[in-house]
Amino acid sequence: MDLQERYTDLQERLRSLGRVLVAFSGGVDSTFLLKVSLDTLGADHVLAAIGVSPSLARSQHERAIDLARQMGARLIQVPVHELDDERYKANQKDRCFHCKTHLYQTLLQVAARHGVKHVVCGANLDDQDDYRPGHQAGAALGVECPLMQAGLTKAHIRRLSRDLGLATADLPASPCLASRIAYGLEVTEERLRQVEEAEAFLWSEGLAEFRVRHHDTLARIEVRPQDLARVIA
Repeated sequence: MDLQERYTDLQERLRSLGRVLVAFSGGVDSTFLLKVSLDTLGADHVLAAIGVSPSLARSQHERAIDLARQMGARLIQVPVHELDDERYKANQKDRCFHCKTHLYQTLLQVAARHGVKHVVCGANLDDQDDYRPGHQAGAALGVECPLMQAGLTKAHIRRLSRDLGLATADLPASPCLASRIAYGLEVTEERLRQVEEAEAFLWSEGLAEFRVRHHDTLARIEVRPQDLARVIA
């Protein structure tokens, strides 16, 4: 199946759902999914919803709002309280499962209030080959993965995003702030804030791809090889 056939298959899958709520983060995958949903179903049949919590960087939150506005999508900002869950705060390898469970349960409730039967997320075909406890949570709750079902990989999505003129086509991956905190180290608002402020500083210095990993009293900065000398200096 070539790329255009996969894109057509995605549109057909969305049409079969009729009305959808898109779990939206402003990243590459969910932005592409929202754009195709709007183009295929029309703005009256699509809701975008972003889960707002301390694990969402303010810059990412603001970008998502801007992207939704540019695409003409109706965006709902939904408070999510995963930090109230001790299993999430414990930060074991199943942290994402508990996070996504809270998010998707909340989004399913929002969808029901708006008469929307289907919540869709941006999981793609590559996610099948990775450890994704968050995907397991979505599957358990009946969240649809039309990008994955249409056989679209991250590379496919970036290419199609360029064709659609999306600003996110070459955006680096941007997982939540909690993913920077070492397993076993409790997730707290303070640690999330420390990561966010450190990464905001690196961004202000002109770096584009990096992570600041939180190891309690130690921060580990990950950058591209070509940026290493600059960071050390």
